[in-house]
Amino acid sequence: MSDPDLLTKYLRVTREALARVTPAPPSRSFLVTAADDILGMARAYFADAEHFERTGDRERALAAVSYAHGWIDAGVRLGLLDGGNDESRFTLYR
Repeated sequence: MSDPDLLTKYLRVTREALARVTPAPPSRSFLVTAADDILGMARAYFADAEHFERTGDRERALAAVSYAHGWIDAGVRLGLLDGGNDESRFTLYR
């Protein structure tokens, strides 16, 4: 798979992951702040990835989208984000 294909794939997969995840803790839990922080970081890195892709900086775009998905995956793995038991998109603990 060439780099353009890889970047396109990761942007799509991460866009879908961002659309799927939701904060997992109950709304009044102090952990909601942690879930929101993780989602905020993922969204910021994803926005950076899209910016870098638009400006032709594919290397930085790939790095940023990888960070974005890493934040999402970590949030799901820790139980701060609900990924809907989707083992194909996220690394679940059990």
